[in-house]
Amino acid sequence: MELRDIIASAWNSLRANRMRTMLTLLGMVIGVFAIIVSITAVKVIDVYFEEKMSFLGTSTFTISRYENFQVGEREFKYRQRITMDQVDRLKRVLDDRYQVSAIEDFDVTSIRYAGRETDPNVAILGTDENFTGNFSYTIEFGRSFTPEDVQYARKVVILGSAVSEELFATENPIGKVAEFGGARYQVIGVLEAKGNFLGFNMDNRVFVPMGTLFLRYGGARRNIASTSVRTPGPQFVAAGMEEVIGRLRAIRKVPPGEENDFVVETNDSMRAIFDQFTAVLTQAGAAIGFISLLAAGIGIMNIMLVSVTERTREIGIRKALGARRRDIMRQFILEAIFLCQIGGGAGFLLGALAGNGTALYFNISGTIPWVWAGVTIIIVTTVALVFGGYPALKAARLNPIDSLRYE
Repeated sequence: MELRDIIASAWNSLRANRMRTMLTLLGMVIGVFAIIVSITAVKVIDVYFEEKMSFLGTSTFTISRYENFQVGEREFKYRQRITMDQVDRLKRVLDDRYQVSAIEDFDVTSIRYAGRETDPNVAILGTDENFTGNFSYTIEFGRSFTPEDVQYARKVVILGSAVSEELFATENPIGKVAEFGGARYQVIGVLEAKGNFLGFNMDNRVFVPMGTLFLRYGGARRNIASTSVRTPGPQFVAAGMEEVIGRLRAIRKVPPGEENDFVVETNDSMRAIFDQFTAVLTQAGAAIGFISLLAAGIGIMNIMLVSVTERTREIGIRKALGARRRDIMRQFILEAIFLCQIGGGAGFLLGALAGNGTALYFNISGTIPWVWAGVTIIIVTTVALVFGGYPALKAARLNPIDSLRYE
């Protein structure tokens, strides 16, 4: 028999038992779906994290009281606050190659202007003249803070794009006076949009000189949430981190031999922690999927053994007409491959669509795991050969005389 005849015979056999074929396919679809949906969802989150982590440039690192991200159980140990006084002392002891900037949350409230008011969910952040470069913000129009704005605690404010659009949709906000927290602030700039990160709107915020907010809200000894140090280039990051760690240990009076009571992180270190998290998710999804594929493979073997029994007389007739053992074996192997490939393809498409539902939900970039498309083909073909091989071999070894007598 020619190969096309064998393929046609295998396909016709599957079509003749559509319900059984569909039920057999379902197991393969579920197995591949479980693998692909988890991998796609993790890849979508990974792309999202990669895009949004640009708020830390390749030439910067951050200082904080505790780790920003951590996988697994966390042993809590109290650490003294990182105060603005300590940050200012760090600025003074570092040379001009390094730019230090701090950001601290002071309030979440509404912003008002000329009878218009935002929802009471705008973050009020204190910072300094270096924050745009250190935290990858860009002034869309207007200006950033000057050292004088920070030194003299002027009542000036830079708006996030979402706040600006809501309050000043039809007019230029520069020079206007916005009110929040019981005080009035002159708008000097508006930031370019940054979008969302981990569910937080990065544009629904306003920035005010740190000293201005200390005067208004008090708490000069409060902990500073994040301090960024910008080096002249990526090649200076490692040396900069060593110098900052040494300087900050002295400022915070950490005894020799004791571990740091603060954390210094770069994009790479935060990325490594996130990669551990996504690796666990991928492995868990893949493990569930492979178990499902094993069950689907056993189902395929069972159905094909039933098929061999049902078609014993057909096999005898074909052998009597000249079909060789390898022709019979090829037909049953091809039936298993058809089942696995169709089920695998459907599972891949459904898994990719469902995984990208994560992107749709969070309004972020989608992705297709094309590498896993190839891996899926290999996996389902292997399942077909392993679990379809025995029924095919059994069919090929049937004695034609005994087969013709079979009722």
